[in-house]
Amino acid sequence: MPLITCRDAINQALREEMERDPNVLIMGEDVALYEGSFKVTKGLLAKFGEKRVIDTPISEAGFTGMGCGAAMVGLRPIVELMTVNFGILALDQIMNNVAVIRYMFGGKVKVPLTIRSPGGAGNQLGAQHSHSIEAMLMHCPGLRVVVPSVPADAKGLLKSAIRSDDPVFFVEHEGLYGVKGEVPEGEYTIPLGVADVKRAGKDVTLICLSKMVYVCLDAAEKLAEEGIDAEVLDLRGLNPLDVPAIVDSVTKTGRALTVEECWLTGGWGGEIAAVIMEHAFDALAAPVLRVASADVPMPYNKALEQAAIPDVGRVMARVREVMKY
Repeated sequence: MPLITCRDAINQALREEMERDPNVLIMGEDVALYEGSFKVTKGLLAKFGEKRVIDTPISEAGFTGMGCGAAMVGLRPIVELMTVNFGILALDQIMNNVAVIRYMFGGKVKVPLTIRSPGGAGNQLGAQHSHSIEAMLMHCPGLRVVVPSVPADAKGLLKSAIRSDDPVFFVEHEGLYGVKGEVPEGEYTIPLGVADVKRAGKDVTLICLSKMVYVCLDAAEKLAEEGIDAEVLDLRGLNPLDVPAIVDSVTKTGRALTVEECWLTGGWGGEIAAVIMEHAFDALAAPVLRVASADVPMPYNKALEQAAIPDVGRVMARVREVMKY
């Protein structure tokens, strides 16, 4: 399999789905002539033309609503939000229309809309451009939430998202676009809502997604030197949530640590902890612990920003804590 970046894997998925289905189109700010702020849509305008690769005005609520309407009448739009924090401006459309219309119409109308957006911190973009709002999106019934980590997952999950008859919010971490990995060529899909064990272990389960998968993998390798065998479970998404995978892993290890880039308070780690308590309480040898970003607006200062985001050291420290039981 070829070794390509996450950026190229996403571009490959977009290109293949647009070739496969003439109803697939992409719209957003600077996706056509400029080929996207992160060059994810490179080459698509030249290949598919301006009717299927559309530069929109700077109006997130406007073109998200337009994507919703286009999906309702049979197209499969892909809306690209330049960054996930701009998606906050479109939350009215996302929560009050995109996520609920299929239910409100009794299933007679589908909304096969995919909303793509880069998010995450670590690039010194300040408090207004460093959001991780996966937990907020998770708290929205009717909206699928997909958050890949490795390039192969990004391609396979995006293709499945575009083909889904439910709306999907597809979160891409800005810090992972340049990460390389093996990616299958041609037809390759991954079902939504299926977690993946990125590293098998027997002592503790590290539950994570997106960039935190890499942090957990690094921590697991270093913990192995201390005799602690950590399993790394990549959720790959939050809705649907793969509860059986979580329960199976924690039942095996007896300990769990959630690791996320969302803020600690109200983060998705609390929901995972509740799921484990409800479905795997008898298997627990220790309390479920959490690692998350500090409850502060993301600092611009590099040292402060790094201090606010979970890192290998913090994950290892919490694992040592949970291993005391």
